[in-house]
Amino acid sequence: MERKKVDLLDFLKNQIVVENEIVTSLEKALVDMKNPAVKSVLKGVSLDSIKHAELYSAAITLLTKASTALNQGNLDEQRALIKKHIDIEAQLIKKLQEMIPTIENEKVVFLLEAILNDECRHHAMLKMVLEIIVHGETITEADWWKMLWENVPFHGAPGGG
Repeated sequence: MERKKVDLLDFLKNQIVVENEIVTSLEKALVDMKNPAVKSVLKGVSLDSIKHAELYSAAITLLTKASTALNQGNLDEQRALIKKHIDIEAQLIKKLQEMIPTIENEKVVFLLEAILNDECRHHAMLKMVLEIIVHGETITEADWWKMLWENVPFHGAPGGG
C-alpha cells in the first residue's frame, strides 16, 4: 500500500480514538451538570463526536474495501428517504429563520442559531449525499444494458453491417 494512503488510514484510525475519548470525557462531565444550556451544548458536542467517529470509520471503509453498488430498488428507496429529509430540513431552516429575530432572550437565540447552523449543514450534506454518494454508488438498469452491449461486436447487427 502506498505510504500516503497508510498515513491517511493511520490518521483516520487515530481520530476515531480521539473522538471516542471526547465522548467519554463529556459523558462523565454531563452527569453532574446543572446548567441546561451548557449541558445541551456539551451533549451536542458529544453527539457530534460520535458522528465524527462514524464518518472516520466510513472513510476507512471507502479506502480499504470495494463498495457494493446499489441496485435500482435501493436507489429509489434511498433517494426518497434523502429527499424527504431535505424537505424536512428546508422547512425547519425556514421556521428557525423566521423565529430567531423575534426572540429577545440572547441565550435562547444562541441555542437556536446553533441548531440553525447544524440544520443548514445537514441540508447541504443531504444534497451532497443525494448527488455524489447515492448516484456514484448506483448501477441503474440502463447502466447494466450499456455495459452489456458496449463491448459486443456489431452491437447486435447481423454481420456488423
